[in-house]
Amino acid sequence: MTQATQPPVRAVLLDIEGTTLPVSFVHDTLFPYARKALPALLRNRADDPQVKAQIAEIARLAPGVPPLRQLEAWMDADAKVAPLKALQGMVWAQGYADGALRAVLYPDVVPALRCWAAAGVALAVYSSGSVAAQKLIYGHTSEGDVSSVFVGFYDLGMGGKRDADSYRHILRDARWQPEDVLFLSDVVAELDAAATAGLRTCQIVHPQDGTQPGTTHPVAATLDEVATRFGLPCPEAA
Repeated sequence: MTQATQPPVRAVLLDIEGTTLPVSFVHDTLFPYARKALPALLRNRADDPQVKAQIAEIARLAPGVPPLRQLEAWMDADAKVAPLKALQGMVWAQGYADGALRAVLYPDVVPALRCWAAAGVALAVYSSGSVAAQKLIYGHTSEGDVSSVFVGFYDLGMGGKRDADSYRHILRDARWQPEDVLFLSDVVAELDAAATAGLRTCQIVHPQDGTQPGTTHPVAATLDEVATRFGLPCPEAA
């Protein structure tokens, strides 16, 4: 089936890091901030039910290891584990509230997302970061709060991003048909999983992030290029 004969894209599912937000923001700003703030969170909010639940999950995953030591080990390994992501989300929430954190998206992202949403395209996020962290990023950008353009936010509660079943879970939750959905990510393995679940895919490649283009998915450098390739409205033409 050629692009001209494919059904129109009715929903776009987007990764964050390396897709709508530079990798440097996560690794050079968010991660160091969390590493510095986590000890105080564990100390000052030890009786918080949300914190206690994550501590219990750490104990289940790493029996006998002190929580902070395990969190630091996961951060060193850039592990995608739920308790780390949840606790990072809590410290980031305070950082955004204090004005210490502000997300700077790629310049093409906000105009494209607003244009697509205004045209009736359903937009959703799927990231290894917690749903709370996702909402914080899009709610505190250098261009203001843009979280309202999204109809859904999905995290590792759906499963791993390299597992095709995770995308099937999202499809069921959103009540989307796979052929109507375009998934955008910079990671080929994630795109492979989404394609296995029947979604359409496009790899976002930003040279400044060190992303290497693959050969099995369409490639675009900006969301404007995505719009042109997949028949979505383009901000420049709006």
